[in-house]
Amino acid sequence: MSREHILKVRGLGIDFGGLTAVNGLDLDVYEGEIVGLIGPNGAGKTTVFNMLTHVYKPSRGEIIFCGENIASKNIVETNKAGIARTFQNIRLFNNLSVLDNVRIGYHNTITYSPLTAVLRLPAFRKQEKEITEKSMELLKILGLGDQAEVIAGNLPYGAQRRLEIARALASGPKLLLLDEPAAGMNPQETGDLMDMIRFVRDHFKISVLLIEHDMKLVMGICERITVLNYGMLLAEGTPEDIQNNPEVIKAYLGE
Repeated sequence: MSREHILKVRGLGIDFGGLTAVNGLDLDVYEGEIVGLIGPNGAGKTTVFNMLTHVYKPSRGEIIFCGENIASKNIVETNKAGIARTFQNIRLFNNLSVLDNVRIGYHNTITYSPLTAVLRLPAFRKQEKEITEKSMELLKILGLGDQAEVIAGNLPYGAQRRLEIARALASGPKLLLLDEPAAGMNPQETGDLMDMIRFVRDHFKISVLLIEHDMKLVMGICERITVLNYGMLLAEGTPEDIQNNPEVIKAYLGE
C-alpha cells in the first residue's frame, strides 16, 4: 500500500556568501516513516534541518509539507504547521522543572491574550490547567511522570534527551526532526532510545527524520536513508542499499 508524502524537498540549497553549503537536495519522507539523514562531518546535515525549520532561509528550492510549500514561512509558522525538532546539543531550560519544560512546548496552542494572562482571568486559568494536565500525560507516556518536579538540569543525560523529545512532541508535530539524538549515549541508552523512537512514531502516528552518526541506530530503525556529502545528495535507499553502496563507503572511509 502506497503512503502519502508528508515532506517533499526539491532542489533545496543555501549559500553563505560565496560558499554553497547545500545544493540541489531532493528528500522525501512519507507518513509514518522513519528516515535517516547521514553523511560525513560537514556534509550539511544540520544545515538541512535549519532550513526545514527556517532557522535559515533557503536560497532556492521547495519544501512541500503536507501538500503546502512552506519555504517562505518563519520559525513559528513552521512549528505551528507541524514540524518540531531537537538539537545536537541538548537545549533545555535547565533551571526549570521537567514539567515546566514540557508546558513551554505547548506555547503554540495558547489562545488567551496577554491581558487575560496578566489579570489571570478564568480563560487563562482554564487553559493553563489543561496544558498542565496534557504535559503530565505526555511525561507519563514517555516514562518521566515521576520526575515532573525535578529540575531539568539534574536529570541523567539519557532522561534529558527524552525530555527534549517530550517538549518537541508537546507542539503536536506531524514530523519530528531529531538531530543526533544518540550523541553522548552509552550502548544501553542508545538501545532504549531506539525503542523510544519507534514507540513515538507508532503512538503519536508521526513521521521521523533523524541525523545520526551511530550507524547501528540508523540501520536498526530507519526504513530509508539519505546520504549527503559536501552538501549534495550522494545516495538514497534502504539500509541494505546504503551499506553496500561503494560511493557511500568511499565518502566515509575517505578512500
